[in-house]
Amino acid sequence: MRVVVVGCGRVGSELASLLSREGNEVAVIDKSAAALQRLAMDWGGKGVVGFGFDRDALEEAGIAEADALAAVTNGDNSNILTARIARETYQVPNVVARIYDPRRAVIYRRLGIPTVATVTWTVDQVVRRLLPERTVTEWTSPAGGVVLIERAVPDAWVGAKLDDLEVPGHVKLVALSRAGKTGLSKPGLLGQEGDMLYISVVEDELAGLEQRLERGPRQ
Repeated sequence: MRVVVVGCGRVGSELASLLSREGNEVAVIDKSAAALQRLAMDWGGKGVVGFGFDRDALEEAGIAEADALAAVTNGDNSNILTARIARETYQVPNVVARIYDPRRAVIYRRLGIPTVATVTWTVDQVVRRLLPERTVTEWTSPAGGVVLIERAVPDAWVGAKLDDLEVPGHVKLVALSRAGKTGLSKPGLLGQEGDMLYISVVEDELAGLEQRLERGPRQ
């Protein structure tokens, strides 16, 4: 896969190195030549000095043939502009932008641009450890409508059939983490203390799902 990474800070350099080690063809763009020195010594990709929203820099990085682009600079506006150019001008199929202001996430999703909100992600990681019974959103579809949540199994579901959480077409138990191992859900699973559930749900059904989680299985 051909990937363009815009921004060679701590996130961009680690991302580029990881993708390269996995056998992908990676090009990195950064406005600072010194920033490109962050890349690992054995990194075999291409470095381009320039701005991610500059089409000359993008084309030098091979955007026309790219399968994916990640805009991970320190500027929200630059990341979104870069992502829009990649998506709308060069029709790159997989695009993601890093943002610091989570309030903008909804706007960007409406534009069809998946985002990773740094502040929100950090807060979620802390909260899920402080309050394991709290529901945490892991993923939201770019156009909205469907989310994937993480939730510790409530006491009311310990020993109960987890199939009863599901509502066809609306709620689906996708995976379950138990005793340090995560696997896809199987019919007939019974909840155990310490389980972590990963549930795909239509956004309009979130409130109903929360009620079922707290109330327990159907009688």
